[in-house]
Amino acid sequence: MNFKLGELFCGPGGLAYGAKLAAEEYQKEHGSDLPIDHIWGVDMDPMACLTYQENLGGKGLCVDANAFVEGRGEGDNIDDMPNIDGLAFGFPCNDFSLVGEQKGFQGKFGNLYLAGVKAIKYSKPRFFIAENVSGIHSANSDAAFHKILKELSEAGPGYRLTTHLYKFEKYGVPQARHRYIIVGIRNGETNSKGAQLTFKVPDSAPYDNVDVSCRSALHNLDEELLPISDQVKWRLIFTPPGANAWKLDEIVEWDNKRLKEYLKKIPWYKETIEPIGRIDKIRRKIEWCRLHVKTGSKMSHIYKRLVADAPSYTVTGSGGGGTHIYHWEEPRPLTNHERARLQSFPDTFIFKGNKGQVRRQIGMAVPPEGAKIIFRAILDTFAGNDYPVLPEGPSYNPMEEDEFQQYRFKRYKNRVKARLKRDHDLSVSEIDSIDDSITYFIKQEMHLEDAVSNLVRNHGLNSNF
Repeated sequence: MNFKLGELFCGPGGLAYGAKLAAEEYQKEHGSDLPIDHIWGVDMDPMACLTYQENLGGKGLCVDANAFVEGRGEGDNIDDMPNIDGLAFGFPCNDFSLVGEQKGFQGKFGNLYLAGVKAIKYSKPRFFIAENVSGIHSANSDAAFHKILKELSEAGPGYRLTTHLYKFEKYGVPQARHRYIIVGIRNGETNSKGAQLTFKVPDSAPYDNVDVSCRSALHNLDEELLPISDQVKWRLIFTPPGANAWKLDEIVEWDNKRLKEYLKKIPWYKETIEPIGRIDKIRRKIEWCRLHVKTGSKMSHIYKRLVADAPSYTVTGSGGGGTHIYHWEEPRPLTNHERARLQSFPDTFIFKGNKGQVRRQIGMAVPPEGAKIIFRAILDTFAGNDYPVLPEGPSYNPMEEDEFQQYRFKRYKNRVKARLKRDHDLSVSEIDSIDDSITYFIKQEMHLEDAVSNLVRNHGLNSNF
């Protein structure tokens, strides 16, 4: 058993490094040849390509993924490469992320999954593994995910899909990173025992006792710390573990007694906060260092501090001040080395580029230790080996087209009714009386906001727009 592996949108090679670890583990346990060879990884980030090549041995290709699979890249194209048996691709998640605007297919990155579909049609790999954020499920009111899964299952010779939302902190990764992983097995594939192949989700139970705390992940690190301003330092001092900068906006409004009781519960109160002096002086210090930003959307991870004995929140690859992840005890952001540890990269992994480029690579990667578990399950699936599987099966089961359209229609209708009740204070009977009109606008594939606006206008409702 040997699979030649190619990867689109490879980044620094988190998925690929997980495959490498799984292959080495399998080889050691079964005394076999190395079951996975890394052939190529494609990414538009030149530093990520160098990182991939440094650590995986495959060829790192800095080229547009669609141009690569369509044979119009400048230089290397997919038809210049050896054919692959496995394809991995974590297509860019910007337009599906819950942190972003969730533009889905209407966004700049929404259709980049098509590069994977084209690569599958060309290479007809025996398996593929695709990764994206949990928000892909709800983008475009579920239509995006349904369409992506349908096209992947029908690509080339056709594939049997197993789709699951992996919560990587349950699989030994010290980070609450939740990602949909789609594993496709080519139709007609059988294992060494002649049985039809079906990929099953590996069970998380074997990792129940793994220490996934930040404290454990970041132990024994002697780091060159990043410089921060006094204002940011004090902002963090007034922010206890697990809280974010918006907490300061809340506490500055409290009366003196409540504020002091709160501050006394911060672990470093005695040595750092109390010496400031009277509560009015402390209050002025809080007023000086808080953000003073007026925004309707306050992202929860802004200047958010870790909790020592819990997994980290999601490591991101971009963003300005307040997005670097902050130590639970020391008033400072984490270093790239620390972020890489939370992503489960080993200390021996070599990242290429400057600090900003490395930060981006780390944040965009799939945790290798999580990917290792999935690739190991793929190897065992093809070999016909038993492995612990999730008893309840995958968390997501694709619907047939008619079933999906009925589900989507019902979901749209409920959302329109909820908006009419919330924004226009309509009673259930009033909403039911215009049910036919609601149905009409939804059947026109009208956007939620447009449907509500038309209902308001056509039925003389009081508009709050």
